[in-house]
Amino acid sequence: MDLPPRPLRWLFLDLNAYFASVEQQERPELRGRPVIVAPGGIDTTVAIAASYEAKRLGISTGTPVWEAKRKCPDLEIVSPRHELYVDYHSRIVTEIQRHIPVTKVCSIDEVACRLLDNENSEESVRALSARIKAGIRDNVGEWLRCSVGVAPNRLLAKLASDMMKPDGLVVLQAHELPERLYPLPLTDIAGIGLKMKARLAKNGVNDIAQLCARRPVDAGSAWGGRDGDRLWFALHGVDLPERRTQERTIGHSHVLAPKNRGVEAARLVTRRLAMKTASRLRAKDLCARLMVLHVRFEADANGVRGKWNTSIKLPATQDSFRILAALDEIWPRLYAVAQARPGGFRLRMVGVTLANLSPVEGEQGSLFERLDPNHELARAVRTEALSRAMDRINTRFGRNAVMLGPQTGGRADRIGTNIAFGRIPDAAEFAA
Repeated sequence: MDLPPRPLRWLFLDLNAYFASVEQQERPELRGRPVIVAPGGIDTTVAIAASYEAKRLGISTGTPVWEAKRKCPDLEIVSPRHELYVDYHSRIVTEIQRHIPVTKVCSIDEVACRLLDNENSEESVRALSARIKAGIRDNVGEWLRCSVGVAPNRLLAKLASDMMKPDGLVVLQAHELPERLYPLPLTDIAGIGLKMKARLAKNGVNDIAQLCARRPVDAGSAWGGRDGDRLWFALHGVDLPERRTQERTIGHSHVLAPKNRGVEAARLVTRRLAMKTASRLRAKDLCARLMVLHVRFEADANGVRGKWNTSIKLPATQDSFRILAALDEIWPRLYAVAQARPGGFRLRMVGVTLANLSPVEGEQGSLFERLDPNHELARAVRTEALSRAMDRINTRFGRNAVMLGPQTGGRADRIGTNIAFGRIPDAAEFAA
């Protein structure tokens, strides 16, 4: 099959062991030592980052703390400082922008930059990569390293950035494709997890070579959807236009401290999660039509933890008052299920997710918005405006300057702002 020209078009930068490296940059005594970042340092939690010194000992992201300690008795365990990681992220992006515009921030530790025709020769991209690495080292932190991948499309550039770590640089040219990818496992490709790997195996595809050997339409059939043929072209270096995606859900969850797993403490934490989720909903100018309450239970006498969820439909809303009212309506469902478990009401984790999202601009305005604010029919308009006003106050004076209902009062966990690797919180979310 004749393919179009496939020049080098994307530079993908992946910060190596990012959270652990930031801690080593901030604390020189940690440099050169095995370090993991783990919530609270509790043995039952897992590492959310590991330094390369720890990785050489078989400790990686997702390793339980107790196991990491067994592998390395001298291990340094550091509690996460998410606000610090966001600050370093901003400084790193600013430094990269001095050398090339950042096209897309993919996560807290990954960015993608599109290359122009006057900067995409292999000599140019190698020089550019060296300047970016030197700029981060000299202007942000000497202990911060990154791997760079350069390729004809973003998928391949990301794959290339993973091929040499730490501090690597890999360039994939069109004439090397797809053969240079054949040694990589299928699961290195974004979108291929264990379930998709098993599905492909049932269709006779066990590695990248077998996928690429098929016609594009047959690769799509093995994939089980329309994206399989897109993947075939991407692995051959074709830079296809991206499909627009829409955020489907917004949510927060929280693992409760052991002393705070009873009814009232869990309820207060869940209320705060709901308010935090509603605030993010408003920040994105979205409204929701469904709320899901999901929990994980403590282990029962048989060692079974179990999980449970329930949902409730909402009128299209971004109003904290309505969302909390819906939570109050479904909370008795959870109470009944949890109380019936051996040992009674004991939750390990609670979470709130808002779903069926749509832009506010596409929603019809309230028929009652011009009524007197004291009129009962204007209540929904009034409480939504109040919810937005609370956001403005909390942004200016601190996250918990204004709250609905009781705060922790010593009965519930403190809910901080954490970083899901695919979502970078705004600085206002860290205000204390």
